Amino acid sequence: MAGQIAGKSGNVYTTTAGGTATGAVIVAGMKSWTIDYTLDALDTTDFADSGLRTYIAGLSGWSGSFEGFKDGAPGLVPGTSYVLHLRESATTTEQYSGTVIITGLHGSASVDGVVTQSYDFMGSGTLTPPS
Repeated sequence: MAGQIAGKSGNVYTTTAGGTATGAVIVAGMKSWTIDYTLDALDTTDFADSGLRTYIAGLSGWSGSFEGFKDGAPGLVPGTSYVLHLRESATTTEQYSGTVIITGLHGSASVDGVVTQSYDFMGSGTLTPPS
């Protein structure tokens, strides 16, 4: 089973929209992320299809979230565009990258726990998957 990757070297980092990877900033304290890439299937079934449904590809899109421990002031501002990189490991090609809009910032604190924060995002344009 040599194909598995341990998530312990993953991270979340950003550049401002239009920025370069050399200006990348790690979002401190993050410990997990999720990404969802979806495609609409448009129903094209008609009488000639003999009762079998047929489809064509429609619009695609992507979104997700990341969360972790609060480490300083929230680094990303809802309503702002960033180039987001969700790294699976320490290998630079093992990451998802694309422009996003931050759509949510959620904080949480409890008397017996660590303060956490999470972010939601919507992709805008092309998503570059791991290679």
